[in-house]
Amino acid sequence: MSKKFDMELFLAAVLTGSHATRQRHVRQAKIIQAEIAERWLQETPWGWQRKHVAWFLEHRMSHRSEATRYYYLLTVRLLARRLDKSWVFYL
Repeated sequence: MSKKFDMELFLAAVLTGSHATRQRHVRQAKIIQAEIAERWLQETPWGWQRKHVAWFLEHRMSHRSEATRYYYLLTVRLLARRLDKSWVFYL
């Protein structure tokens, strides 16, 4: 039996801001994780490649409002910082 990946603990090193902002980033990161795990079978961010995150932003966020896409982009930037990747994404 494996332990479930703790996204909040994973992001703790890079999260700043108010409690509500931190919770939003964690919630959105869990959604990103679930979508990538379902499509690409990558359970943890350590196995993600840029194409996985780009797929999420392009295909899963395409029908969302510009504001929602922007907030998810901020969360993706935090994930990239935590993974120490130089990924750059635009809206």
